[in-house]
Amino acid sequence: MRYYKCIVAFFVAFLFIQQADAQNNTNTFLRSVYNKLQKAKDYTVDAHIKVDMPFVRMLPVNAKIYFKQKDKFKVESKGIAIVPRQGFDQASKMLADSSSFTTIVQGEEKIGAILTKIVNVIPLSDASDMILGKFWIDPVQSVIIKSQLTTRSSGTILTEYSYGKEVMFGLPDEMIVSVDIKKFKVPKGFVSEPTKSSTTKDSEGNGDKRGKIYIKLSNYQINKGISNSVFIK
Repeated sequence: MRYYKCIVAFFVAFLFIQQADAQNNTNTFLRSVYNKLQKAKDYTVDAHIKVDMPFVRMLPVNAKIYFKQKDKFKVESKGIAIVPRQGFDQASKMLADSSSFTTIVQGEEKIGAILTKIVNVIPLSDASDMILGKFWIDPVQSVIIKSQLTTRSSGTILTEYSYGKEVMFGLPDEMIVSVDIKKFKVPKGFVSEPTKSSTTKDSEGNGDKRGKIYIKLSNYQINKGISNSVFIK
């Protein structure tokens, strides 16, 4: 009997060590992603934004985006630009304090030529607006290829990232943001009669109204210094 108890105890200890190692490995490459994002203390970038949403009709818009660590963010445009902030800095905010969340490795998935690691990030605080963060991470370049953020205020936001010459800072050249129309706050003045866009057709029949925002980013100016006055409305 004592022999079997020893075997069981050893097996439980082995599983605990394996789980701890997996957690440490996950936290290590999440920290690598976070550290890369922190290299850009501030930046400005030109954005070309195209919106495809049911019940929303607008022409593509050009804008300039300003960002400064830790949480300063501004979009400047002659028109009204729809830019979900979550796609830009929510991951960095979430990963800043590793004691505020727990992680679970869900597996791997190949996106294009990249074999990504899928990691679920679960906030430990019930007061957090974030319910769940799901990240598809390129472990080689330490960048997020895709993220799915489930929030209380804005529903589920899915963002796909493509990278170019600013990959060293973890900054993308293109983003495709998919949002939940029922919860996403569309600026006033854009609501119109229903249109038969491709997005609307995809969502007909299942009650799942989603829209997409396509953002192309160019002319990054990184770590040039941005005055705090820029962010004062």
